[in-house]
Amino acid sequence: MVSVWWRAAAAACLAAAVVPGCGQVVNSPHAQGAERTNTFFTAFQERSPKYFDPTASYSLDETPFTFAVYEPPYRFHYLKRPYQVAPRAAAEVAAPRYYDKDGRALPADASGPQIAQAVYDIRIRAGILYAPHPAFARDDRGALRYHALQPHDLQGKRTPFDFQHHGTRELTAHDYVYAIRRLATTRIKSPSFSPLAEHIVGLKDYGKAIEAADLKLRGGRPLTDRNLPFLDFRQHPLAGAEALDDHTLRIRLNGKYPQFKYWLAMTFFAPVPWEADAFYAQPGMAERNLSFNAWPVGTGPFMLVESQENRRHVLRRNPNFRGEPYPCEGEPADAAAGLLDDCGKPMPFVDEVVFSVEKEKIPHKTKFLQGYYDNPEISRNDWLLEIDYDVRNSEQVARLLAERGVQMPRMLEISNWYLGFNGWDPVVGRGKTPEQDEKNRKLRQALSIAIDWEEFVRVFESKAAGEPAMGPVPPGVFGFRADAVNRTVYDVVDGKPRRKSLEQAKKLLAEAGYPDGRDARSGQPLVLNYDYQRALTPELRAEVDWMAKQFGRLGVQLELRATDYNRFQDKADKGSLQIFWWGWFADYPDAENFLFLLYGPNSQAATQGNGNNTANYQNDEFDRLFEELRYLDDTPRKQELIDRMIALVQHDAPWAWGYNPYAGSVHHGWVGNVKPSSLASDRLQYIKVDAALRAAKVAEWNRPVWWPVALLALLLAAAVVPAVASFRRRERETAARTPAVTGSTAR
Repeated sequence: MVSVWWRAAAAACLAAAVVPGCGQVVNSPHAQGAERTNTFFTAFQERSPKYFDPTASYSLDETPFTFAVYEPPYRFHYLKRPYQVAPRAAAEVAAPRYYDKDGRALPADASGPQIAQAVYDIRIRAGILYAPHPAFARDDRGALRYHALQPHDLQGKRTPFDFQHHGTRELTAHDYVYAIRRLATTRIKSPSFSPLAEHIVGLKDYGKAIEAADLKLRGGRPLTDRNLPFLDFRQHPLAGAEALDDHTLRIRLNGKYPQFKYWLAMTFFAPVPWEADAFYAQPGMAERNLSFNAWPVGTGPFMLVESQENRRHVLRRNPNFRGEPYPCEGEPADAAAGLLDDCGKPMPFVDEVVFSVEKEKIPHKTKFLQGYYDNPEISRNDWLLEIDYDVRNSEQVARLLAERGVQMPRMLEISNWYLGFNGWDPVVGRGKTPEQDEKNRKLRQALSIAIDWEEFVRVFESKAAGEPAMGPVPPGVFGFRADAVNRTVYDVVDGKPRRKSLEQAKKLLAEAGYPDGRDARSGQPLVLNYDYQRALTPELRAEVDWMAKQFGRLGVQLELRATDYNRFQDKADKGSLQIFWWGWFADYPDAENFLFLLYGPNSQAATQGNGNNTANYQNDEFDRLFEELRYLDDTPRKQELIDRMIALVQHDAPWAWGYNPYAGSVHHGWVGNVKPSSLASDRLQYIKVDAALRAAKVAEWNRPVWWPVALLALLLAAAVVPAVASFRRRERETAARTPAVTGSTAR
């Protein structure tokens, strides 16, 4: 694969086709001269992101957009490690105040069981303005100009920029209150609602009240109706979230929850202006794809100005953005790396960010190598693995990338990839009786032993470099133990884990009722469905075939069901997956952010997509321990709980644990202020480009090479001239052999 893509890249770079008369390389995804503009160019794979609505958005491919457009109260500091929470739209990070069940104030070091309520008073910075949008436009009388539209008024309107007038207003604490209330909506699936309903005072009951209010408002119309009346959350108070004044947000929690500060750095807590919600709720808007999902409305450094589904998206500098100063502090090595050179300068540094679709890996890599992309894919840190693999396996690639100054800083990724078993499935999930439940558990255990993740990271190290995982908690967070060997899958030999033998897996399979991969009662082969989250390209096909081979070692047949990612998410929401491939990138550096993926009440299917327990795993003891864990600071008791929870899921095997990956960034030398991060998702405002250097390099690397054309012309001439001469010689010989004809023509 290395030599294939390198030859393709070299061919494109050294002998690219040229448009006659203009000298532009045909395979550039951008207009001629774009490389000279203050624009950051990157790409995305296959499909556009599904959700830009902050209430619903929770996928990695959406984060470059949502964190560029929206401003939650907090962020993760871009440079500091270990990760630190820092203010964003908030003036500072607020310390919670604690109260007991009688409302009496408690000290900051009070124990979890004493605390009945935690109160956060968050001051929002004054003077923050929303990006221009027609939802805020007012007429001469001060009335909202576009809030009483009818479908015929929307003729020719496909984007917010098709409206003549735009307006803005100041961000207030009321917008954050509105956003928190909106998490309970029945019209959008919010994966945050289920976990947050356990914490924010009154949110669980509020969800039921909103469901009833919406049912009444709809008057029998189904949720699939695209012109439902506006559900105005201003009319439905929530005890746990209120605005004390225009710039003070108060959030009240049930008990102590130390991880809540991390949630406040996520876009679920981004402000939602009611004007935009009402604007998009008008009749005819949905049919024209005018919604938060397509056209977000925020106060961040960028605004989405172009959105061609599955083709191209463009973020442009928000003209109303206040300009935040670049950080002046970081790790000790940051100064030497030049990451503090822009200390105090206003951000963002680039005027636009352009995302272009790429359907296949080889042309994607090639265009990056040609300089057309500053970074292959800003949302994914695993590109480092693929390019690094190419470098280590080809001197030509290593030399070319070195000559072109490609930068590849690396980091430890706080994430995991795993194979999940759907707990709702009668074969691989929970059994209806204790006996059947035990058999299904043994089936999962057998499959977990048979899937050789050590081999996977060797074979697919271009994208799967990392360490086989022993459980759901990855390295880099409190609670991870390097010595916590999964004894269900591994034996310990000479102090090191060694995967159990295939014979042991076959024994478990027989005890599960499937000797040699066949149903002991019917004799029919065991066929399991494998739901894969991407449309299959040749390189992905190799991974899927490898997985089928692992199951085949036990005589089990694996039936592939590959879909694009959006369709895959829909199936997960409905609980219709059986066995699936998925990963998780940390939202915050705490074991709770991974263990909640297996918390029973967070079941994705049971909450109709409002949870993140895609395996729909349920274990009463695990749930009880989790409910205690989430109230604890990083203490020995917390470690004890994590150890017990990991032991439980290692035995139950709701996942085949997969691997914890390495990752980093890949970018050209003209890109500055790049520091790989698992958590600082607002990275686009920090990045800068040297457009003049990029333009020079793109011209140098893609200079038309005309000698092949001249050589081709000479070869053609060498072939054509003798042929013409031969043809004329035969013509003369034929004429010489033909007798002359005399006489006159009849009239």
